[in-house]
Amino acid sequence: MLILGLESSCDETSAAVVEMDEKSGVRKILSDIVASQVDIHKLYGGVVPEIASRAHVEAVSGITYEALKQAGAGTKDVGAVAVTACPGLIGALLVGVNFAKSLAFSHHIPLVPVNHICGHVAAAYLCDPELKPPHLALVVSGGHTALYDVKDFTVYETIGTTRDDAAGEAFDKIARVMGMPYPGGAALDKMADGGDPHAFALPSPALGGDGFDFSFSGIKTAALNLINGAQMRGEQLNQNNLAASYVHTIVTGIAKKTAAALDKTGYGQMVLAGGVAANAHLRAEIAKVCQVRGVKLTVPPLNLCGDNAAMIAAAGYYAYEAGARGDTFLNASAADTF
Repeated sequence: MLILGLESSCDETSAAVVEMDEKSGVRKILSDIVASQVDIHKLYGGVVPEIASRAHVEAVSGITYEALKQAGAGTKDVGAVAVTACPGLIGALLVGVNFAKSLAFSHHIPLVPVNHICGHVAAAYLCDPELKPPHLALVVSGGHTALYDVKDFTVYETIGTTRDDAAGEAFDKIARVMGMPYPGGAALDKMADGGDPHAFALPSPALGGDGFDFSFSGIKTAALNLINGAQMRGEQLNQNNLAASYVHTIVTGIAKKTAAALDKTGYGQMVLAGGVAANAHLRAEIAKVCQVRGVKLTVPPLNLCGDNAAMIAAAGYYAYEAGARGDTFLNASAADTF
């Protein structure tokens, strides 16, 4: 079955065609096109929602038909159109949802709404043909940091989440203050390689107690105080040491709660997904947690960690098989709903 996927939840417009058939074990990406808006938003140091929405409008039609062309398929070959309906920037989501509705109903193709988080987890299914639920999933991105008990392909239970900011936002914010261009998370990750991870004492994002929740506002504030205090005194902080300490504290905090979640669920496999799954230090720390416990870890390749439509198409296939359908009244939602 061919699934056309559409993604426009933030600042990437993406269209992809994926061939899926769980009975025969087929999970194949035929095309996956991403139109990035990084150069546009770099001017402002972050994503500007209205500008993002307008850029999606300009790109969505062209890349959709290009994705079909690269896959060697036409609309008549598509079994379903899957589109990110939540969560995300509402204006950006509406572009994808309304385009998908128009395309699907004008060509009499079933429409399938997809949760963006399910898409990130489904990216792991595309790169690991043997991976099947149940398993634990850790999704870390600019807007989300959460642990999920994935009971089935379409059945998710949130067992831990952030109570304020997300890890990706925490990385980008401090990277910007340190003078790195947007998006700064990747640059901060590289800078951390040359520093002492124990040079600065920072509060862990892993909240106390037996739960699995996170909080990143405290470590952001602590880092900002260090930077501002040094500037007021006319001192120069060691950038590498600060980056290393900041990254180390965040990834070990996430790893701590992940280890506790694995111990509680008893699962022998887990998925690390989302844009921040590209962070080398986080990948290494979660790999250690899994290695100690003999847990199989699946992490998508870098091109499938960020927002892309192939993961939406894959998640859409499982939602389609479970009976999910969208109609002409389908609306987007900024909230994270399952």
